[in-house]
Amino acid sequence: MGKETASISRRRFLIVPILLGLWTLLIFARLIFLQVFQYDSFTRQARRQQERTVEVSPARGVIYDRNHSPLAISVEVDSVFAVPGEIDNPRAAAKLLAPVLQMRAAAIQEQLQGSSSFRWVKRKISAKEADRIRQLNLSGIYFQKETKRFYPKRELAAHVLGHVGIDDQGLAGIELKYDERLRGRSGKLLIERDARQRGFRRAGRPPEPGENLVLTLDENIQHIAEQELASAISKTRAIAGTVIIQDPHTGEMLALANQPTFNPNRYVGANSEALRNWGVSSAYEPGSTFKIITLAAALEEKLADPEERIDCQMGSIVLAGHTIRDHKPFGILSVQEVFQYSSDVGAIKLALRVGNDGLYRYLRTFGFGVPTGIELPGEASGLTKPPERWSKISIGAIAMGQEIGVTPLQMVTAASAVANGGWLVRPRIVQNPSRGRGEADPQRKENFSNGSARRILSPETASLLQRMMAQVVMAGTGKMAQPEGYTAAGKTGTAQKIDPETRRYSTANFVASFVGFAPVDSPQLTILVVLDSPRGQYHGGDVAAPIFKRIAEQVLAYRNLPAIIPPKRSVALASRKEPAMPPLPARPPDKPPTRLVSLDAEVIVPNFLGKTVRAVTEEILAGHLAVQLIGSGIAYSQKPLPGALLPEGQKVQIWFRVGQTEGAKLPLQKPSANQPEAGPNAPNTSPLASG
Repeated sequence: MGKETASISRRRFLIVPILLGLWTLLIFARLIFLQVFQYDSFTRQARRQQERTVEVSPARGVIYDRNHSPLAISVEVDSVFAVPGEIDNPRAAAKLLAPVLQMRAAAIQEQLQGSSSFRWVKRKISAKEADRIRQLNLSGIYFQKETKRFYPKRELAAHVLGHVGIDDQGLAGIELKYDERLRGRSGKLLIERDARQRGFRRAGRPPEPGENLVLTLDENIQHIAEQELASAISKTRAIAGTVIIQDPHTGEMLALANQPTFNPNRYVGANSEALRNWGVSSAYEPGSTFKIITLAAALEEKLADPEERIDCQMGSIVLAGHTIRDHKPFGILSVQEVFQYSSDVGAIKLALRVGNDGLYRYLRTFGFGVPTGIELPGEASGLTKPPERWSKISIGAIAMGQEIGVTPLQMVTAASAVANGGWLVRPRIVQNPSRGRGEADPQRKENFSNGSARRILSPETASLLQRMMAQVVMAGTGKMAQPEGYTAAGKTGTAQKIDPETRRYSTANFVASFVGFAPVDSPQLTILVVLDSPRGQYHGGDVAAPIFKRIAEQVLAYRNLPAIIPPKRSVALASRKEPAMPPLPARPPDKPPTRLVSLDAEVIVPNFLGKTVRAVTEEILAGHLAVQLIGSGIAYSQKPLPGALLPEGQKVQIWFRVGQTEGAKLPLQKPSANQPEAGPNAPNTSPLASG
């Protein structure tokens, strides 16, 4: 018995260690499984429980005007967030925060409850709100610095700039078009918490700011355009309006104003009409301003001459059984007078000479029916249809600006092609991306040499159109567009709107417009004014032309362009029946351009050699001397010679050319009658370009 008992005891003694060993091996195996094979999985779970990563928006790039004045900037503000695990009484905290943040207490309480490590309460609050919350000294409530988009000029250029959302994403305008470039790279905010859900560390990657942009807009010119447009909308009670100001040689937009407008700092709540960029995304029937294209086609194809006489049939013409009536019963008019007095019958007769295919070709050549390619989102193409879809009266309707939809941007670009001597230049509103504080990258400026412009009219045709548009302002339907002290050229337009109910032309709603450029001899600005449904007076010459006048006066003075016409004479020009410019020639002139100044008594001829056109102009205006200025650049010849006696009633002729040095002693030379063709960025050498 003793041996059996001893054997059993030994077996039991061995079993216990074996079991303990197996248990230990199992524990080690489990630990190895957890620590080695499951390490990554548990680490990720721990991070999800202990850490919270929040994306922090970067500072968007600054948007400047052409003079590097900031139009859109990003400012640093506080955002409020909560760590719910640290808040003992979410209901009480919500009641304290609600009146400060102007939010519902229930909504805040929902954010403060739970065991999460991070909850936004309200983002991008004001400094006053942040100070009041700090005074509450609530546990579990913290602040995080973020950037907020701010537009220091408020409504100024709102439709161009656009606006951004709460996460600084671009929603409209330049902000949307260049969102990726302006946005920059987001940062990361890392918040960690312990076992009791208390935050103990915040770290992360700082955000990288976006690039800056420089626009072609001038904030002062933009302000002038917006003020005059707002005043006109108030006076005429029009439902909407647009003013666009463009440099005709470079295509740069100097101003783009729309009414109604909005404040991009508080865009939430603004209606869709106020947010709409009418100048870029809306199409309208241009009315008689489109006669510029009709006349351009006839002149370019040598199918008409300015002095040719046309029977306007006392204001009535029949096309395919439809009678089209003029606004006045005109009889026989010259082609110049057809344009000057805006005869529909005369324009239709010219269009019939061009033909359906020819007229359609020219409207496409001028850029209608396709987007211009400006750097703004939502650009409309306009409304055009090919000749095979025209009715038998379509050519007559299109000739006078009906049955075609154009955007204001297309119309001002077409007028600039006449102003710059025949070049269709792509409009642009962004200069170059800027990487420093307003300093632009050294990129080549776009011009006709890199494909942004193409010649669509000969210099001779462009010159004739310039002079004919000048007569519209001097003695035609656009007399109220004559700016004080300057010459101007343009075309009025009054178009009936389609009644949405009857689908016929309305007898009560019109679109009044005026497009033109100034000064005539050396265009600096192309300006388009469009008013939608003005009340009372509604003709373009009555309501749109005066806006052009006031804008041109202010902008030309702002750009330090000396007055060409003395004030007293400029007033007389608006009321004179005869043209203040020489009569139009039957064919393009062979001589260089001229500009006439008022006569005076017999005087001794000064020395103008080596002076610029501007210097000569200022001198002759001060002395009331009769002078004929020829060419552009620096004076290199004059007749009579300096010191000679000028007989009464005669003029001093002065020839200018580019390439001389101001103030240099120049030998008297006979000027060349031939001038080279120039592009839109070269000195204007068309027959009206003197200085």
